[in-house]
Amino acid sequence: MSVRVLIVDDQALVRTGFRMILDAEEDIEVVGEAGDGIEATRRLLSNGGPAGTKVVMLTTFDMDEYVFDALRAGASGFLLKDVPPERLIDGIRAVANGDALLAPSITRRLIEEFVRSGPGTTAPPAALGDLTARELEVLQLIARGLSNAEIAKELFVSETTVKTHVAHVLMKLDLRDRVQAVVLAYEAGVVQPGASPS
Repeated sequence: MSVRVLIVDDQALVRTGFRMILDAEEDIEVVGEAGDGIEATRRLLSNGGPAGTKVVMLTTFDMDEYVFDALRAGASGFLLKDVPPERLIDGIRAVANGDALLAPSITRRLIEEFVRSGPGTTAPPAALGDLTARELEVLQLIARGLSNAEIAKELFVSETTVKTHVAHVLMKLDLRDRVQAVVLAYEAGVVQPGASPS
C-alpha cells in the first residue's frame, strides 16, 4: 500500500523539487500540490476529509513559537528544508507508520524550552489516571524519543505488545499521535528533561 502525499508550499519550484524526489519512490504517491494551507485543506476535504491525515512540516524556520504551535496543532513531524532527500523520504515513511519525526535541532530546542520553563505548566489531564502502570511507563519512554523497537527492548516485551500499549495511550489520552503524546508528557510533568529514561 502506497503512502499518499499532498505537497504544500507557497513556491512552485520547491513543490516541483519535492515532487521529483518523491515520485522516484515506488511506495510513495504524490496525489497533488497546494500553494497554502487553505488550498491544502480544500483538497483534503474533497478527497474524503482529513481523517487519519499525517502532517510533516518542512520549513526554513526553527523558531520556538512556530514549532510549538505547529506541534500543538497536530503536526506529526517537523524537518528543516535543508534535510537530505533520503531523510525526507525516510521521514514520510516513518510518519505514515505512526512514528513522530523531529529534526535534531528542533528536538534540542524543544528540550531546552522545557528545561527553561521548569516542571509541567499544565495540570495533568484526568485521563492520565486511566493509564495502567505499564502504559504510563510506555508514555514516559515515548517522551524520551524511543522507537517501538527500543521500548520493546527496554521493557523486555515484543514490539507488537508495545504497539498495543502505544495505541491504548493515544486512545485513552485522546491524542492524535506520538508527537502530541511527547508534548503532553512534558507539559503535564509526567517526564522531566534530563531524567533517566527508565
